[in-house]
Amino acid sequence: MRYSGPVPTDQIRQLPTPELALALLKSLGVGHTINANNVMRGAEHAFQHNDEPDVEELLTRLSDAWAWLVAHGLIGPHPRQTDSSWQRVTSAGRELAEDPHGQAKLWASDRLAGILDPAIEEKVRPIFNIGDYETACFSAMKAVEVEVRSASGLDASLVGVDLMRQAFKPGGPLTDPGAHGGEVVALMELFAGSIGAFKNPASHRTVHFSDPVEAAEVVQLADLLLRLLRRAQQRTQQ
Repeated sequence: MRYSGPVPTDQIRQLPTPELALALLKSLGVGHTINANNVMRGAEHAFQHNDEPDVEELLTRLSDAWAWLVAHGLIGPHPRQTDSSWQRVTSAGRELAEDPHGQAKLWASDRLAGILDPAIEEKVRPIFNIGDYETACFSAMKAVEVEVRSASGLDASLVGVDLMRQAFKPGGPLTDPGAHGGEVVALMELFAGSIGAFKNPASHRTVHFSDPVEAAEVVQLADLLLRLLRRAQQRTQQ
């Protein structure tokens, strides 16, 4: 008779630490007090009973997975036993364990760790956090459009791709006069292409972002564009 550990041994050996951690999380159950030592000793007993040849390596990998869960706030102190080793699956951990899309949301959240440009931090992040990815992506790119228009001083009649081309074209108000001609065109196309791909379609039709990671990367792209814009603004103010 074989004993079962918290995660099948083939998964412990093969899965990357984040995926192993999520498998471990699902095995812990929701609403129960948990204890790292109890989980590890139970796993050790199962591995030894089953004559696994690499008990120490298996336990090390489980320990790494537990540490990953703690670091990501998915396991935390028990509210009534904060001075002991008893812990619990946190609210974020419970949501992740129960949501079939939870893993993608976690990766998306990791993508957006840190502070975004002020033009999108307060407006876009709350929208993104409630899962309205379409609006978050549109709002992030709209913020780029608004900031480029303000920094360039161009007419309000210019929008979208046309605005980006006029602002960053050779000799344009936001162009770096010291940059190589190819770099100038490349930066212009970066802004124009980003707005054309991710802001303009959402202006005219419903765009579905079913992948939280993809949506997070669109917001990241908007943040990068704003960083480049701030650099251009500094040049114009010197």
